[in-house]
Amino acid sequence: MGETNPTQVPVVFSSYSGFELEAGCDEAGRGCLAGPVVAAAVILKHGRAPKNISDSKKLTAPQREEAAKWIRGHAIAWSVGVMSPSDIDKYNILWASVKAMNTAVEKLQPTPQFILVDGNKFRTDLDIPFSCIVKGDGLIPSISAASILAKTTRDKIMEELHEEYPAYDWKTNKGYPTEHHRRAVFEHGKTPWHRKTFTIRPPAGLRLFEKGE
Repeated sequence: MGETNPTQVPVVFSSYSGFELEAGCDEAGRGCLAGPVVAAAVILKHGRAPKNISDSKKLTAPQREEAAKWIRGHAIAWSVGVMSPSDIDKYNILWASVKAMNTAVEKLQPTPQFILVDGNKFRTDLDIPFSCIVKGDGLIPSISAASILAKTTRDKIMEELHEEYPAYDWKTNKGYPTEHHRRAVFEHGKTPWHRKTFTIRPPAGLRLFEKGE
């Protein structure tokens, strides 16, 4: 008998809020130096889902892609919201993330009856009740699904931007503050995709920036 792929073992889940149309929300890219912050909202049909509908940070890139494909094909509804670096500089990263999540929720069809948000801060002008759940991306399948779509969508954006700005290695670091990325900012300056309000720590051996500040 063949072995079962653990990522395909179904997990059974039901409504957390008691509502049938329950949307999970999460974002990706808050800790990056460059690129947008991307949020997703997902309404899953209660029942069964593959085991890899889990916290996106615990999945490999191929597992995330496999899971994202399942979500797009099986969710009742899904959508994404994107806030640019200039939006982040204008609103700050927290509220830009919240705005991205609101955009994603507003685009859902049908409209959700309840929103579950990863983390502990959220606000909305939508007439929809919500609940914030710390580490919800590892606890609630709909939030897990949102974390996967947000991450895979943002990763694709950064991989495309890498072709225009290869010196910063965004294909690998996705805009996060790796040593290579920070050194590239020192050597080449900031791009239009860098967040101007973010402090960039000098790479090892350099005390301060001569460029890019």
